[in-house]
Amino acid sequence: MAEQIIKTEYSEVMQKSYIDYAMSVICARALPDARDGLKPVQRRVLYAMDQLGLNYDKPHRKSARIVGDTMGKYHPHGDSSIYETLVVLAQDFKKGMALVDGHGNFGSIEGDGAAAMRYTEAKLKKFTQDVYLADLDKDVVDFVPNFDETEKEPSVLPVRVPNILVNGAEGIAVGMATNIPTHNLGEVVDAVIAYMDNNNITTEELLQIMPGPDFPTGGIVANKSDLKDIYENGTGKLKLRGKLEFEKGKGREKDKLVITEIPYTMIGAGIGKFISDVIDLVETKKTTDIVDISNGSDENGIRIVLELKKGADVEKLKNILYRKTKLEDTFGVNMLAIADGRPEVMGLKSIIKYNVDFQYELAQRKYTTLLNKALEQKEIKEGLIKATNIIDLIIEIIRGSQSQKQVKACLVHGKTDDIKFKNPESEILAGNLSFTERQAQAILELRLSKLIGLEILALQKEYEELMDKIGQYEDILGNRKTMTKTIKKDLKAIKKEYALPRKTLIEDGKEAVFDENAFVEQEVVFVQDKFGYSKLLDPAAFDRNIESVTKENKYYFRCMNTDSICIFTDNGKMHSIKVADIPLVRFRDKGTPADNLSNYDSAQERMLYVAPLASVKENTLLFVTAASMCKLVSGAEFDVAKRTIVSTKLAEEDSLIFVGSADEMEQVVFQSEGGYFLRFQKQDISAMKKTSIGVRGMKLAEGDKLDHAYLLESRQEYTITYHDKPYVLNRIKLSKRDSKGTKPRI
Repeated sequence: MAEQIIKTEYSEVMQKSYIDYAMSVICARALPDARDGLKPVQRRVLYAMDQLGLNYDKPHRKSARIVGDTMGKYHPHGDSSIYETLVVLAQDFKKGMALVDGHGNFGSIEGDGAAAMRYTEAKLKKFTQDVYLADLDKDVVDFVPNFDETEKEPSVLPVRVPNILVNGAEGIAVGMATNIPTHNLGEVVDAVIAYMDNNNITTEELLQIMPGPDFPTGGIVANKSDLKDIYENGTGKLKLRGKLEFEKGKGREKDKLVITEIPYTMIGAGIGKFISDVIDLVETKKTTDIVDISNGSDENGIRIVLELKKGADVEKLKNILYRKTKLEDTFGVNMLAIADGRPEVMGLKSIIKYNVDFQYELAQRKYTTLLNKALEQKEIKEGLIKATNIIDLIIEIIRGSQSQKQVKACLVHGKTDDIKFKNPESEILAGNLSFTERQAQAILELRLSKLIGLEILALQKEYEELMDKIGQYEDILGNRKTMTKTIKKDLKAIKKEYALPRKTLIEDGKEAVFDENAFVEQEVVFVQDKFGYSKLLDPAAFDRNIESVTKENKYYFRCMNTDSICIFTDNGKMHSIKVADIPLVRFRDKGTPADNLSNYDSAQERMLYVAPLASVKENTLLFVTAASMCKLVSGAEFDVAKRTIVSTKLAEEDSLIFVGSADEMEQVVFQSEGGYFLRFQKQDISAMKKTSIGVRGMKLAEGDKLDHAYLLESRQEYTITYHDKPYVLNRIKLSKRDSKGTKPRI
């Protein structure tokens, strides 16, 4: 058979493949289904636990077993993602309603990770069994083959509440992401019932019933007036705040400001970051009201204590904390979910409508299944009741028959051939029998104890009860109002048993006002040693210790506390540090490394020039590289808000060797590693933008590169040490730029 090769455009193949991959990530990994509010991995973990029989009233089982079953049967994407999902489902500080009962170390609100899955155990919550998994055996959802078609798994769980609202969701897909806040179960149920009562209800009316998010961490939603637009469109930003309580000190105790609830976004490392930010506020003198901070948080809740000095301005301090720390943060709402197989941004009403439609579908399938089962039971019980009335005849048929097949043929079709009867009348009666196949089988399986009088009465009672159920099921299926009433009854029962009080306060909070520049503008002295340790000194302290400062430190200059410090490095970057962020300390204090104050990395780069921004932007800077590229750049280009920018463009494998202020200088001297010196006029160097690479300053021999550059004032003599001897730079022959230079005879 000849080989058949189909030629295809490579770009088309890549495009199709990427689209397939993207849709797989969107629909099968990252985004929740609007019906049950679960991502595939969450759904599979819960179903695997259900199949393992990990009911709430049963012992816990090792998490490793749960992860293994989930991965082996339903989710072949790695154990770490499955275990992380299991952990999150068990964390009541992340979910509105935790779905898994974890036993052991399942992490903490402060960011501590969970123990390894071999150490922890888990089982289902009663809420999960009742609300998420209860009707799986009633054919309420479709089951689909798993990844290797050896098992079946539900395409969606029969969740009876809008889980996508109750527990929220977060996920990053390809080109899209979802971020849905958690809500109060009782309020969500009330909103669903309100929609069922009035399909034309507005979002505004729904928000009167369900005011907004309810985070497990509590806190405050401080932009209530924005919620209508957010829930109408499904996108927007929530302003979250922590709760602060003032505690008056008793006796000698200091007054305290206590954080009792935190924004949902502060979970994990955010708590440690908050404490660090508060310490920075104290060290940078942005507040002087805090004398100590401690974290007394435990399993009972958050308690971060700020001890205050006497007479502290509490309101001002609250504003500072909201403005300068994560105690006020934003939560970006994007209510994106998979609806009818497509990703869709949904408003509140759309989510509720979609869930209600799903509830009707579940109810239709559930009561259809129950009705069919009840009708089967009705058929059987009718047969048994009829059989008890002619039990003597049936016994005679059984005793006279040679096999069960023969008995069943007689009961169903009235065939009496080869059956021995005691009298002809019995044979005639037997020939008129017409039980169904199911009834005949039930008669054959009937135990003699069921023929006791009381048992017969119980059978009749069961039949009457069954008929009542059939009537109820038919009414539910045939009457939309009855089905609605049934669904609402279930929802109310769920609310009554599982709803919890609201934790999050919703209000239109006042804007936290803190003018960072409101502190008194004053002159300070910036000091930095050769190791990059930076500090601020009071000018008076500097003047008293000027000899020691100049001797022990590499950089020192006066600047305003409202200014910024510019650090130019050899890799062509400029890092900025706000002077206000540098600690004002005593003369003998060490200071803080520049690494901790900015993006500067002492392990990867070297400082060439340090100066205040006010000085930089009023001057012209000379840039010189090892490859002898040079240029003049206006300092105004470095007046930017970013903490780190590219100060100059560098060729590959080139680096800066010199940056300096050139306004008051007239001449430039380049020194190469090979011992060549070149002196020329500064005006020979072109003024360029910081994004340009510059012009060549000195012709270098192969393998040679510049070692240093000097700026000279022609009227002043400049002497350096060269080969352990003094060498006057002004005596170097004045040449043109782009010359080879001369080698001194020393």
